[in-house]
Amino acid sequence: MNSLEVLGVGKNIKVQRKIKGMTQQELADKANISRSYLGDVEGGRYNPSIETLYDIAHALGIHITSLIGDEPPKGSAKIPVLGKIVAGVPLEAITDHIGYEEVTEEMASSGNYFALKIKGDSMEPKFSDGDVVIVRKQPDLESGDIGIVIINGQDATIKKIKKDDTGIYLIPTNPNYEPVFYNNEQIINLPVEILGKVVELRSKF
Repeated sequence: MNSLEVLGVGKNIKVQRKIKGMTQQELADKANISRSYLGDVEGGRYNPSIETLYDIAHALGIHITSLIGDEPPKGSAKIPVLGKIVAGVPLEAITDHIGYEEVTEEMASSGNYFALKIKGDSMEPKFSDGDVVIVRKQPDLESGDIGIVIINGQDATIKKIKKDDTGIYLIPTNPNYEPVFYNNEQIINLPVEILGKVVELRSKF
């Protein structure tokens, strides 16, 4: 099949790779292509075939339209909105995206980001059901941070974090819900897994 003559496809691949926190070598290995070829594609020196684009999209865990669809405005990048996250499934392996949000290229290049659609009302009034939060993937949080946490292998939840020497509190902002405490043993054995820090709220009206 002929190569796709798509302006900006290399740039889109590079942006999505950085969002996923992958090196060129890591992406090339997963897509079964050479690192030098990937570098040429990202640099706009080659246009990959549709088959190669599918391989790259699959390796990134995204839909191919993220690479060849409408190009985001200059200076921005698209990240997937996830409706569900479960323990044991890497974020890059989740392909059932429910939409996309745009972030600045500066943000995208500073870490691994994803977006998550909020379910429930435990974090009202600031965070409502259906809102979308932008999350920087990181394995730990400071007291006072709003984070995304998975408990006992269930769906991810958003809560305010309070830590001390004995464990961690997950604190809802809705007064109708009580904080939940997990001691250090429970954190390991349940487990309690921190996925990232909420850095931005995208309210939906």
